[in-house]
Amino acid sequence: MADGDGLGEAATAAASPPAPAPGLSPPLGWRERLRAGLAGTGASLWFVAGLGLLYALRVPLRLCENLAAVTIFLNSLTPKFYVALTGTSSLISGLIFIFEWWYFHKHGTSFIEQVSVSHLRPLMGGTESSIAEPGFPSSNRESETSRQNLSECKVWRNPLNLFRGAEYRRYTWVTGKEPLTYYDMNLSAQDHQTFFTCDTDFLRPSDIVMQKAWRERNPPARIKAAYQALELNNDCATAYVLLAEEEATTIVDAERLFKQALKAGETIYRRSQQCQHQSPQHEAQLRRDTNVLVYIKRRLAMCARKLGRIREAVKIMRDLMKEFPPLTMLNIHENLLESLLELQAYADVQAVLAKYDDISLPKSAAICYTAALLKTRTVSDKFSPETASRRGLSTAEINAVEAIHRAVEFNPHVPKYLLEMKSLILPPEHILKRGDSEAIAYAFFHLQHWKRIEGALNLLQCTWEGTFHHVSVYPKKELPFFIHFTAGLCSSTAMIALLTHQFPEIMGVFAKANTMEKVG
Repeated sequence: MADGDGLGEAATAAASPPAPAPGLSPPLGWRERLRAGLAGTGASLWFVAGLGLLYALRVPLRLCENLAAVTIFLNSLTPKFYVALTGTSSLISGLIFIFEWWYFHKHGTSFIEQVSVSHLRPLMGGTESSIAEPGFPSSNRESETSRQNLSECKVWRNPLNLFRGAEYRRYTWVTGKEPLTYYDMNLSAQDHQTFFTCDTDFLRPSDIVMQKAWRERNPPARIKAAYQALELNNDCATAYVLLAEEEATTIVDAERLFKQALKAGETIYRRSQQCQHQSPQHEAQLRRDTNVLVYIKRRLAMCARKLGRIREAVKIMRDLMKEFPPLTMLNIHENLLESLLELQAYADVQAVLAKYDDISLPKSAAICYTAALLKTRTVSDKFSPETASRRGLSTAEINAVEAIHRAVEFNPHVPKYLLEMKSLILPPEHILKRGDSEAIAYAFFHLQHWKRIEGALNLLQCTWEGTFHHVSVYPKKELPFFIHFTAGLCSSTAMIALLTHQFPEIMGVFAKANTMEKVG
């Protein structure tokens, strides 16, 4: 999900001082050098201080007498105690192992590692080791890698999400079931509060009402609040947005309300532009009004696309991308790609891909599979597996197959939906990159484009079945360390318990000798 603060981030980046040149580090002051030296020697000093304190208190604590008492106690233990000890240890570690295995398969992570990172590490004063000055090349590489990893694992707002009132609700009327999960709707509520609210809302009573509306869980209550906001201010753009999204029962009604929202939103946006330099609060208000305006224009483009006015939708999207270039994280180009494919304007699709299919930008199934579709289009009508096996693949066919490989490696769930091996459902409002939800959202809108090109699905099927069919569980997750650790601990303690039970005398002597050696 994009956070919608692209303009603010771009302005901050432009206003910030330039980073130091690569390879040059700013000189450290005496305080920084002292702090770094103390950080490196802190652990050693604490260890030496602990040993000194223990030596100083050896007489009051009667350490020698206590050690002698421990030795006598250990000598008096019978082999049954060691059997019980190792058996109990094996049972507890086995239970931990079973729980870790279940938790990993359910949530994809280790419970012990998650608790350690989330709760214990802050208490122990741990910090991220990758934090460094932004001017150093190493930190740039690490931050770039972390951003790419984050973008692939992050939950994003579906760029082609449907209208709740005009589309999702029709499913509810027919089936009596809710098409969206509570989790999905909760994420949307967070999006709306991020996009459509700011710290200056208290200045306008209608915005105060809309703040409560975006937090409201009950749809009728949200719609009622939107009407209350319009009673207070007939030019409340966000109120029209809410009514267009949730009350309008047809795309025509939604478009009518979005046009009213556009008229109000443009007026508020121009007013905010004039006041943006007066205070930080006015800058925040401009960012909010920019988000509202971009959202309205994007949804108007989607209305035009759904109503068959595709060229109009393409023009709106192109103008939007030119007017607000910092907001690329909203993925408006994915809406543009789908509309251009509907027009069969493949040269324009290639131009968009050339701009956005870049290694520094977050990938998506739409980008990867659209690139594969364009390369497949040049060879799919004449492709035959039998002919290819006899004469080999041509250069164009190799390029098409490699593009399909790249797409399937990014999201292996898509082919089953494109080949209609799995049933399609309504796409969610949010998707997980490289996940099944992204595959559903892509196939829901792009299956028709693959079907339109003769032989495209055939080449996809041959490539996927021949290369990925048996390894389509990508990405493969490695077992966490604590699963290996608890499995080894359980096995070793169980073996020791068995040996102690079978050979009590030998194991008892070994345990006592080992204990005496440690005590001594």
